[in-house]
Parts: sequence; C-alpha cells; structure tokens
Amino acid sequence: MSDRSPRPDAMPFDQRVARWFTLICRVGTGGAFGVLLLSVTVQVVGRTIGSSPVWTEELTRFALLYLAAFGTGLALRTGDLVNVDLVAEAMPRPFAWLLRLLSAAAVLVLSLALMSAAWRFTSIGAFQTSPALGWRMTYIHASMLVLLALLGVFAALRIWGMLRGHDDGLPMGDSPEALAHEERH
Repeated sequence: MSDRSPRPDAMPFDQRVARWFTLICRVGTGGAFGVLLLSVTVQVVGRTIGSSPVWTEELTRFALLYLAAFGTGLALRTGDLVNVDLVAEAMPRPFAWLLRLLSAAAVLVLSLALMSAAWRFTSIGAFQTSPALGWRMTYIHASMLVLLALLGVFAALRIWGMLRGHDDGLPMGDSPEALAHEERH
C-alpha cells in the first residue's frame, strides 16, 4: 500500500475542487497571518524605540478580518468551526447523517442569503478610505464577501460530497478516512 495521495485526476470532482479551495484558503490565511505578524512586530518595536507608526493598528485590524474570512471556510471544512454534535452523534447513524446534511444546507442558505447584503456593504466602501493607510474600504469590506462565499462553497461541497457518497459530513478529524490516514503516518 502506498502512502502517496491519489492522483488528482483519479479523485472525484468535488474533492478536487475542495482541494483547490483549501489551498486558496490556506494561502490566504497564511498571508493574512504574515501581515498581522509583521504589523504587530513593527508596532511593538516602534513602541520600544519611541513611537510606533499609526498605520500598524489599522493594518492589524484589516489582517484580522481577512484571517477570519479565509480561516472560517477552512474551519468549516475540517470541522473546527463551532459545532454542537452531541445530539447528532447520539442519534442512529442515518439520522445523524441527515442532521449533518441539513446543517450544511443551513450554512449554504444563510451564506447565500447574506451575499447581497455583503455586496452592498462592499460597494459602500468605494466612497470611503481608511484614515491611516488611505486604502479604499471596498477592499476591506470585501472580507465579508470572501467569508460568505467561502462558507457557501465549502457547505455546497460538503452537501455534494455527502449526496454522492464521497463525504460522510463528519469533521475531518473524526471521519474514518482521516483516522485511517493518521494511522498510516
């Protein structure tokens, strides 16, 4: 038995799409965390030697927004998003599966329902600039659009995978596939 991952073309379509979106979210989360780390470091060093640049606090807040935007989609995918599964896992297996499916559907519906409001919020940013950095707030407000879009994508992928039999809806850390992968490594 090989420890290598299956070839990407041998994977079901939904798993390939999920893999790409996971990569995008990891890069986005890492980038936002890097900006956050750099900004806070400049702020701390600046305070130590006299005064810190005023833009560091603003950049830190913006980085936190994008960290949450990219990280929330990943958290939904891995099951690390707030999840109360005590009731679902106490039920017989088919009912627990159905409850996980309905939960993913609720996340998708809520994400879609909030998209137009997030779009309007993002559009409002065209008329504003951030005080310290002078950036158009459209780019900052877009973090909510990114968050909702990624939540919707990962919820839709979970639903698709569950209906096709590629996903059981369990958090990645609890699924039989994840446990088997851990045992091999």
